[in-house]
Amino acid sequence: MKTQAPFINIKPYSDKEQADAQEQPKKSDPEPSKGLAGERIQKVLARGGVGSRREVERWISEGLLNLNGLPVKLGDRLTEGDTLSLKGRPLRWEKFGVQPTQVLIYHKPTGEVVTRNDPEGRPVVFKKLPKLQTGRWIAVGRLDINTQGLLLFTNNGELANRLMHPSSEIDREYAVRILGEVSDDHIAQLKKGVQLEDGLAKFDDIQFNGGEGANRWYHVTVTEGRNRLVRRLWEALDFQVSRLMRVRYGPIFLPDGLSARQTHELTAKELDDLLSFVDLPLERFDNKVQVRSAPVKRQAKPKVSLSEKSEMRRSKHVANRDQEARKPSHHKNKRPRR
Repeated sequence: MKTQAPFINIKPYSDKEQADAQEQPKKSDPEPSKGLAGERIQKVLARGGVGSRREVERWISEGLLNLNGLPVKLGDRLTEGDTLSLKGRPLRWEKFGVQPTQVLIYHKPTGEVVTRNDPEGRPVVFKKLPKLQTGRWIAVGRLDINTQGLLLFTNNGELANRLMHPSSEIDREYAVRILGEVSDDHIAQLKKGVQLEDGLAKFDDIQFNGGEGANRWYHVTVTEGRNRLVRRLWEALDFQVSRLMRVRYGPIFLPDGLSARQTHELTAKELDDLLSFVDLPLERFDNKVQVRSAPVKRQAKPKVSLSEKSEMRRSKHVANRDQEARKPSHHKNKRPRR
């Protein structure tokens, strides 16, 4: 099941303070690590994916962070040569130096788990990603072992946190194949809400997307990241999910032609749009010095319903199929006419 290439549909959130994100390192600093001089601890650790700024502030209030052997206080800043530890374990904070933000789209196949190391020896998604010179890849959300499709990775902890935080309410779209006859009453119930063991849950939208025989394809959207939520909602109404694939995360679609275990790195334009989408400042790097600019507020594009998007994708698929059918055969064993 394929969808269109990455498409950024800008829908900025309400204005938020950007004072922290707009701090600029001194241009006299020749190395990226020296750009950390004077940065607040929570900002450095959030960028490295250790925790969100709020989590780091909680660790500080609980006395879990030490700076140069002393408990960290709110407002403390890191300078070159400082030692930092969390719960008694040293943190190599220098590797979280200012670096260009990178975002990868990874087509996760079934059978892989979203973890760095699996005690059962199963394939892990991080082994398939390109290596970073500094920092580390952070997974934006998770997919269970039996779910395939779009998985986002970034080296920017603050970006990952904004994409995953429940307050952002970023929607995820899934293509799901259902075994059984789904009635209008079933769809209405799934959109209204179903009581699960961990609370009420629902689909924000459901659209029929074709299928024959006993199997039917649907596209569904959710804004929650609860474990196995899509499967559990269908199973609560006694339907069997025979295939599940994530095709969109917020404004990012799974690109056409991106096969399983392949990656696509966002272009500069796509990255700028994504940063603006979550209200983060844009980035420009010149001679290893990062210059941050305020988020560009763009006029929101007209909303396109999920049914219209599905219809556009189906029309594109049919057009491509018809075009392929009109191409002449070039089989090497076919003898030319005389």
